[in-house]
Amino acid sequence: TAMDTKVLYVAAVVIAAVSGGYYYYSGKQQKLEADAAQSMTYSAENIHLTQTYEDGQLHVKATVDRLEQDMQKNTANLSNLNASLYEQGVVNATFMAKKAQSYDDNQKVVLSEQVSANKILTEGKMQLDTTELTLYPQTRDIETDKMVIVQSPQAEFVSQGLKANLNEGQYEFFNIRGTYER
Repeated sequence: TAMDTKVLYVAAVVIAAVSGGYYYYSGKQQKLEADAAQSMTYSAENIHLTQTYEDGQLHVKATVDRLEQDMQKNTANLSNLNASLYEQGVVNATFMAKKAQSYDDNQKVVLSEQVSANKILTEGKMQLDTTELTLYPQTRDIETDKMVIVQSPQAEFVSQGLKANLNEGQYEFFNIRGTYER
């Protein structure tokens, strides 16, 4: 079973949307606070993002605990990114990372610390865990040279690294070990 590439793309979309300024706050509307210095750093907390399909059905729901954006450097730091992808009103994939850093106006996004993607399957779920994952939202490429653990109802394996293009839905794993059929 190939990991559904949409899951990883969602993370890129969420980061682009959040650091691009589509904010949904819990509680009262707060504007981004600009720090007094001319550093042009903005921060926001408890961001809730909701995206629907054109027919109004839920597509993506995401939360971020804190976002800091540096307008001069075109970078953004997010903490505790959690996203859920919906199909016909039901969650079919989830995505989380403790830290996300975006560079060059979201051309490159690095997810780190407990990066986990889950795809809900008819017979269980498939989970991909790693410590760091780099996304290129424009080209929709993802890669890591860190250890990747993949678990599904069919098999479990550990790979040293991963490369994928989300347009093609092709995954490359390297130095796979411990593959076994259940």
